[in-house]
Amino acid sequence: MSRKDSKSMFANVLGQLGNDISQPTGHSKSSSPHLLKVAAGVRHIQERSDLADRLLKDAEHIVELDPATIEPSSIVDRYDPAYEEIAIGEIAQSMRERGQIVPGLVRPIPGKAGRFQIVYGRRRLAAANQLGIKFKAAIRELTDEQAVIIQGEENTAREDLSFIEKCSFALAQEHAGFKRDVICSSLSTNKSHVSEMIKIASAIPRDTLLKIGAAPEIGRPRWIEFVEAWERASSPKALADDVMSHRSFPKLSSRDRFAAVMKALSPREHATGTTKEPKRAELRSKGITLARISYAPSGVKLNFMKNVPTEFVDFLLARIENLHEDYLSQTSRAEKNEQSQEN
Repeated sequence: MSRKDSKSMFANVLGQLGNDISQPTGHSKSSSPHLLKVAAGVRHIQERSDLADRLLKDAEHIVELDPATIEPSSIVDRYDPAYEEIAIGEIAQSMRERGQIVPGLVRPIPGKAGRFQIVYGRRRLAAANQLGIKFKAAIRELTDEQAVIIQGEENTAREDLSFIEKCSFALAQEHAGFKRDVICSSLSTNKSHVSEMIKIASAIPRDTLLKIGAAPEIGRPRWIEFVEAWERASSPKALADDVMSHRSFPKLSSRDRFAAVMKALSPREHATGTTKEPKRAELRSKGITLARISYAPSGVKLNFMKNVPTEFVDFLLARIENLHEDYLSQTSRAEKNEQSQEN
């Protein structure tokens, strides 16, 4: 299928989904979160296709470059070198058999004739260097802001970074002097989320995070708990270093390394028999899980699932004050009834 045909297909699908989603309430059932997620995914694919078209159009042409002339990005976005070596090895095997099918993107380095900086395609570049072959890439003049946004968009499109890697990516951009709107664009999120990510990455020393690793299975709620435990502990760095100094620590998966440090930071919470597991529940509607609820001594946490549209969360937030007022009124009436029955 040609690029033109595939883009037409995406447009038709988006049109059909848009018609279904825009039906007024009362004429049809509201779209399910799954349908909204499909629409968002197809739209994102179309946007990435349009971006690729613009990049190739604006670039002079696809060229073959010596990998030695290409320098790395100034903003590091990944943690786990062992995982990277495996991924690069797989790409190198594919390129050995079929060549480099998808070109990368580089930008010229001002003041350095014949030198470039990688924007995306870093693993393909590493594979080409490993194989001793030229690296195919489009060359485009980009500002620092444009380069970091495209770098972040590429990672987001592949869902390639774990949550904590995204946090560190946001922090690295802030340290480099990028404005919040640029950081938001590079991570495809809003300013409140970026602020939270930077806060999480700032709270924990980078060497600790690197030793724990990417921990792709550990999401936002667990990292928030980790930061809270870190801030509660009297000597968190010493506790973490003690655990990480064991010879067996590097051999653990990053998820287990996270758990080991978390246990050291919160010994009372993890000691056998000292506390009960927090009560958990799910918020469901029409057979779909909307959120998970965790009841713990530190408070109740409500975590919405990825398939829940942001619009629904905004809809709920706009009505939360009225719901709280209804709760208070109902509680007050119940108390009055109990008092009247006692009298």
